[in-house]
Amino acid sequence: MTAGAPFDPKIECMDPEARRELQERRLQGLVERLLGTDNFQGALLKDLGVTRGTDVTLDEIHLLPTITKQDLWDHYPFGLQLVPQEDVVCVHGSSGTGGRPTLIPYTANDVEVWAEVMARALAGAGATRSSIIHNAYGYGLFTGGLGVHHGGLRLQATVIPMSGGMTERQVRLIEDLRPDVLCCTPSYALRLAEDLDKDNSIEVGIFGAEPWTEEMRHEIEQRLNIRALDIYGLSEVIGPGVACESLDSEGLLNIAEDHFYPETDEGELIFTTLTKTGMPLLRYRTGDVATIHEPRGRRTLRRMSKLKGRKDDMLVIRGVNVFPTEIEAVVLELASPHYLIVEDRRTSTPQLHVAVESIQDIATALGARLKERLGITCRVHVLEPGKLPRTEQGKAQRLARWSQGQAPIDGLT
Repeated sequence: MTAGAPFDPKIECMDPEARRELQERRLQGLVERLLGTDNFQGALLKDLGVTRGTDVTLDEIHLLPTITKQDLWDHYPFGLQLVPQEDVVCVHGSSGTGGRPTLIPYTANDVEVWAEVMARALAGAGATRSSIIHNAYGYGLFTGGLGVHHGGLRLQATVIPMSGGMTERQVRLIEDLRPDVLCCTPSYALRLAEDLDKDNSIEVGIFGAEPWTEEMRHEIEQRLNIRALDIYGLSEVIGPGVACESLDSEGLLNIAEDHFYPETDEGELIFTTLTKTGMPLLRYRTGDVATIHEPRGRRTLRRMSKLKGRKDDMLVIRGVNVFPTEIEAVVLELASPHYLIVEDRRTSTPQLHVAVESIQDIATALGARLKERLGITCRVHVLEPGKLPRTEQGKAQRLARWSQGQAPIDGLT
């Protein structure tokens, strides 16, 4: 695997001041386009007294209103669309974990941007035109599969469009076609590792679509004998490729900030889509928690940390804030990477259950480690290997909230 050279050095290694000037021009162009329509976002700007794009600068972007997923739901399906319907070439979206799907219209320009940033991500991971990319992200409304696909084609690599599931077939094709790049969720990488020979052809994996820890990275790298890199994205912004680790980024993710301007507010990531045309968003609150870091190395792009979690996944147990990733970090010290966190809400005092798989009785030791790390008591349930459900496709369900009825897994009381 090569050192992960930039796909577009002119942009990825651009002088930061020149990039800032580019970002500001693109921001002002976005504001101008929003003001020129009856779009909800344009109305918000007008209410603030913004009359033209040049009224807005990057130094003052924090003074502008933010957009939330609730705004997308309130204007479902395409109330925030900015272009005529004939300019829309495809639609992607989320599965609707909050009860309603979020649909995003893409123009040809948006697909070009997406292919560009995904090609950068793949190249940063060491992929080249000679690479074979085994793509086990799901294809469809979910952006993972087609995002990697667009980027692989832009890179002119060979893409194997496996999609999710059918693990036996996945393993067979990896053995037969000998890809050097694997793309899927980290939980599915671990599922593949149960059946895949450690002496395989894969050199690097690009894993995303769910938060995962450094401990999970180590587990994947040990089981598959590969480099494991993180990728970040969401359909509202573009899909995968908003940010991605490269082989030399020291565990941080390079942000494609010439297209997606990043901010944080109390730890929450906010993105402005500077170049999207179908449904551009000005200061979109992602709900994801991470930190932004200054550039270092040959790429002059700012970087972000791995996700700590999502704001709506944060658990408040007896006044203590807990992210599932904090629990995962402790679990992987003693148990397999297959686990389930259950927040028991059946009483006024929530209780955390942590179910793990192990052939040893590690309940006492794991409970003590969790209390030391989190400051709260968790009820630990040790199950035989194979008792917890495996992820065959999509995102792993690591957290269940139990408010009534049957327990999420057997044995909980």
